[in-house]
Formats: sequence, C-alpha cells, structure tokens
Amino acid sequence: MQPTRRLFFLAILAAGLAWIGISARTGASDLAAAPQAGFPAPDFSLQSVDGKTYTLSDLRGQVVLVNLWATWCPPCRAEMPAMQKAHEEYQAQGLVVLAVNATVQDERSAIAPFLTEYGLTFPVLLDETGQVSSAYQLRSLPSSFFIDRQGLIRYVVNGPVSEALLYARIEELLK
Repeated sequence: MQPTRRLFFLAILAAGLAWIGISARTGASDLAAAPQAGFPAPDFSLQSVDGKTYTLSDLRGQVVLVNLWATWCPPCRAEMPAMQKAHEEYQAQGLVVLAVNATVQDERSAIAPFLTEYGLTFPVLLDETGQVSSAYQLRSLPSSFFIDRQGLIRYVVNGPVSEALLYARIEELLK
C-alpha cells in the first residue's frame, strides 16, 4: 500500500473513532435511565386539583403509590375503584396514593366530573407540562409505581393493576 493511501486510511479511521467517542458521550448524558425497581423514584412537585402542592420527597417514611392516568383511558377508569378502596383501607397505616393525571394529554375540564363519578378522595395531581410523564418515561396508561418508605421504587406496573395485585404490593410494603 502506498504511504499516501495508508495515511489517508489512518486519518479516516481516526476521524471515525473520534466521532464515535464524541457521540457516545453526548448521547449517554442526554438519556436518563427509566425508573425501575430498586432505584430512587424521580422526585417531583405538582399541584393537586384543589391547589395544594405535593412533593414526592416530602412523603419519605410513607409508602407511596404513584399512578399515572387520564380520564379518557378505559383501563384507568377500571382500576380507580380499587385504588380508592385501598386508599381508604391503608392510609392510616402510611399509604399515600398520588394519582398523577397526564393533563398534558387529557382535558382538564374532564377531571372534576371524573373525580365525582368515582368518589376519589386521594390527591389528584396535574401534570400539565408533562414533567412527571417524562421523568417516569410514561409509555402506557395507566402506569403505577410502588415506592417504599425510603423513596425507592419497589414495583412498576405498566397497564391496569388488578385489585389483588394492588393489595399484595401495598401490604408487602407496609410490613
């Protein structure tokens, strides 16, 4: 191989390696790991429908169920009665249910009638900018994150949670 040609191929190889190194570093910093069991729950502060601000990290010491949902979602509607029942049964033992409405993809005007229809008494938070949906990498509605007293996600359920599974996860975390 001629020296000029060899030098040309080495220059292309060096440029390619440099490009791979640069794009690997910048890409890695832009991507956050998806929230999963065993890792800290992403913190957030959101206002509830009644104007009160809730910050997840302020709830350390309690078991928290973060449920992302929307009024137009049939599986979300199906699981709400069980969540209300669990809230009533376990709140005195340290359970906090935070229903985070994916308001960025819902109609805010539909929320109040939904709450009345299902008789929901736990905090319903408004994710109007999509910050929580993004932080929790929402892929399907509903999605539920069971968070222990130390702020670690213990279980993730994408899709509806059956009443039996809901109770089993809550009781395990409240032990």
